[in-house]
Amino acid sequence: MYKIMTAGPTQVRENVRMARSLETTNPDLDVDFCEFYKETCDMLQEMLHSTGTAYILGGEGILGLEAACASLTEPGDRVLVLDNGIFGKGFADFVTMYGGEAVLFTSDYQCPINPDDLRAFLEKDSDFKYATVVHCDTPSGVLNDISKLCPLLAEYGILSVVDSVAGMFGEYVNVDESQIDILCGGSQKALSAPPGLTMLWVSDKAMKAMEDRKTPIASFYANILTFRNYYIDKWFPYTMPISDINGLHVALVNVKADKDMLERHARIAKATRQAVQNAGLKLYLRDGYSNTVTVIEVPQGTTADQILATMCDKYNIMISGCFDVLAGKVIRIGHMGENANVEDMLLTLDAMDKTFAELGVKLACSMKEEFRKLV
Repeated sequence: MYKIMTAGPTQVRENVRMARSLETTNPDLDVDFCEFYKETCDMLQEMLHSTGTAYILGGEGILGLEAACASLTEPGDRVLVLDNGIFGKGFADFVTMYGGEAVLFTSDYQCPINPDDLRAFLEKDSDFKYATVVHCDTPSGVLNDISKLCPLLAEYGILSVVDSVAGMFGEYVNVDESQIDILCGGSQKALSAPPGLTMLWVSDKAMKAMEDRKTPIASFYANILTFRNYYIDKWFPYTMPISDINGLHVALVNVKADKDMLERHARIAKATRQAVQNAGLKLYLRDGYSNTVTVIEVPQGTTADQILATMCDKYNIMISGCFDVLAGKVIRIGHMGENANVEDMLLTLDAMDKTFAELGVKLACSMKEEFRKLV
């Protein structure tokens, strides 16, 4: 087995794995499971500071993004897509899929979105039902300041849909303070549960917008409204993946007990970035670095495929390449959740030092030793 140091999925703690192997009941019929599901959702609300309602959906994190767009979008709705990354731009596909008109606010992919630039745009055109924004755009690692962007959108009467799949639990998120209407998360990033679950935090305003639609939601599986009365009716719209939710619950308990989790993410990320730069490699971003992933430009004289293959085949460590406009141009280290620890980062950077040496890329210093000094 490889040591997984990718930008998600991440390593999974043993107690999470064991929770997923427990004997299960019938989640369609057992009222105790409904109580357990609500308890887990209540933990999600508490941990991300939301007075709205949290839901867990059976499907990888992308399901949440589509469900938000499917549930809010009616044919002809204008939707503002904040685009400064691959996943940011990708929201436009979900908007148009459900009949909306996607209007892109595109900015530099190597920097976070500037709230002042967004305000200048909105002063000229703010006729949007909702806007989409990515908190941490995982392909580039850019971190957008949702605590400033979402209140700005709310000021103009625009609902906000936030993808924080790769941000939450590694970066601070306060749903209520940031006035987020639908927050989307996934189980497999900093929460460090296996892939397979979407988490949604839905404000009362967003729920009312869905309920007041003039046209029916053009999906069943991606329809958030099907969950709104689950606890009253003690009924779910489809059979819930009970083993996955058992594991998610334990992962939340792990995170809740980890009092310095955000500080550790920040410390490890900063030391990683500095070690990479001290060694003479170039970070992809110019500004706005996430604490969950470091993105490094592939140096001349080698390729992303060669780096990734050598890391796996010789050193048994898996890091990420990229796709779309960044395919072949960068490599990514995921230091989020269970990956965000000094020992595993030392192993990863040592393997990278040796990999670059074998591929003929001369470094100015050892990234491993620089990291050790900095962290």
